[in-house]
Amino acid sequence: MSTPQEPSTPDRTWGAAPAGPARPGWSPGRKIAAGAVAAAIVAGGGAAVWAASSSAATEQQAGGAGGMPGGPGLGTTLHGEYVASDGNGGYVTKITQTGEVTALSATSLTAKSEDGFSKTYTITAEQATGLATGDTVTVVATESGTTATATSVTDGEAGPQAPGGGQGTPPTRTG
Repeated sequence: MSTPQEPSTPDRTWGAAPAGPARPGWSPGRKIAAGAVAAAIVAGGGAAVWAASSSAATEQQAGGAGGMPGGPGLGTTLHGEYVASDGNGGYVTKITQTGEVTALSATSLTAKSEDGFSKTYTITAEQATGLATGDTVTVVATESGTTATATSVTDGEAGPQAPGGGQGTPPTRTG
């Protein structure tokens, strides 16, 4: 048989506050110092957010990263496909391509990128105005099935990549 034993600390209850002197609170000087450090951190974070948003706005005004038409983050992208909201709760597949015009009519444009990728787009007569075979263009199009319809055609030579650096937004043909 076993004999019940007394607990080793009979005066302590599970979960009770530990015995001993209470720790002193922060002094007024320590509270002020902590507040100053917190204020400096908040001000630094606000300045960082402001700087980041200012550079993003400048990048967008210049036609995107690297001065290329097409939007921020596209930089030196030759071609790509992405999905975007259609504004009505659905989605639409979009294509972007930068390349040389290899064929052009009043209703279609074929562009060939530096890596050899080639695609034909349905365009409007307004979008074709002023373009010629051999021009460098950036095309943004929507794709439905096998048909790619240009929503904008930007003449790359007239934009930021033109000799002399080009200023402002490149001309865009929409419609």
